[in-house]
Amino acid sequence: MKSFSSSSFAGPHGDALALAHAVTGRHPQALFSDFQWFLYQGRDSVFFTAFSTERYDRDSLANMVAEMVALAPQLTHGFVGARPGQPFPKHLLDAIISMEMVDDFAAYPDAWLGKSADIFERPDLPLFRVMAAVRRDGPDALGRAAILQVRSSHALLEGSDSALLTRSQNAAHGVQSNKANRLPWPERLKSTLRGTLTALFYLAIANVMAPREKPWGFRTLAIERDRLRKLAGKLGVRQRSLLFALVTHALNGEGAEKQMSRKVIGAAYTMLDTRRNDSDDDFFRVRALEARFTVMEDFLAYVRAVDDNVACIEQKDITSYQVMVNSVFRAMRTINRVFPGLPNRRFWRFNGGLHIVLTLVPPHRTYGPMTHGLVEPLYCGAWHSEVNICTFCPGRDYVTLNFSLEQRHLPNVDKVLTLLDAMERRQVTPRRVPPAVERLH
Repeated sequence: MKSFSSSSFAGPHGDALALAHAVTGRHPQALFSDFQWFLYQGRDSVFFTAFSTERYDRDSLANMVAEMVALAPQLTHGFVGARPGQPFPKHLLDAIISMEMVDDFAAYPDAWLGKSADIFERPDLPLFRVMAAVRRDGPDALGRAAILQVRSSHALLEGSDSALLTRSQNAAHGVQSNKANRLPWPERLKSTLRGTLTALFYLAIANVMAPREKPWGFRTLAIERDRLRKLAGKLGVRQRSLLFALVTHALNGEGAEKQMSRKVIGAAYTMLDTRRNDSDDDFFRVRALEARFTVMEDFLAYVRAVDDNVACIEQKDITSYQVMVNSVFRAMRTINRVFPGLPNRRFWRFNGGLHIVLTLVPPHRTYGPMTHGLVEPLYCGAWHSEVNICTFCPGRDYVTLNFSLEQRHLPNVDKVLTLLDAMERRQVTPRRVPPAVERLH
């Protein structure tokens, strides 16, 4: 993993707060970057949830929201009546905070996970929610007295923000593109043309090939980090390659009844990178890469092939795919200004043949007042329309796997642990660990 510092680059709109007050009165999303706009239009959402040894009440949740807003001022953006950078009045706090009493935590956190459509129902409310469930009879045998969940529009928060807030650190974004590092003009032109043509092609083909809305489901798993470290070392692969392989092999299924693909699994995965350029998004730190994993029945051969694939991708230029994607977002926003009905809802149901998105967020370590009382495992995930997602969230002792999937894939989630158990028992021939073995910190 690369650094996930909140540092930013100098930009032409340093007085963002004054600009914010001037433009948000005209349009609530005026300050959104093209990437933010795209995720907002798609109604994409993210969540963070964890158990706590402390009981919550509405006052303690309100104090938590105040701390969150101070550390992540982007949470005050994007809704009708927003005053960017300013504390929320009581009526807004009351509207975005909820509490409930429960008898036990047997169904959690999965019982809470969903598309978070309610975030977008009221345009006059902030684009996030904070909720807690408190155990009626006090702490359980594990010392858990409550469970906390924060849900947000993905336009406001990404995985690195969740990691920073978990550490009670500043998650303000500033300007994330580096205007001093200009890509060569032929590369910029190529990416712009490719992005524009891709946007137009997707708009056209989505109206023909977009599937009907599918039944969707959510699951979580928690795996001890020590198990993953030992198995990755035994197999001679990167830990993230092991995670990618476990998930894609398990979800695809066995034998002739492959659920994703019989030949190649198309995946996008994300990472952070500090080598920013002028074509990067001004808000998001994340960078997406494209991968294709050849399907193999034998898991040992498969995980090593995935590892070689990841190494090959990251030895090449890792900026071009994200630059093209950013061009798609910019083109879509321009089209929307001219034709407000585009992109339509069919567009958001078309994923271009992508089978799964694999997101490895920065390590989450609880520290400071923001997360006092929270205990591992820590869960962090996302919902994108009609896109299968697995978000990997490493903590000190656990890595959680947070799935947003078509319901038909949900029964295969448990095969991740079956594969893990089988590979721990299997005798394998050692291979040399790649020199740039990545750790989950």
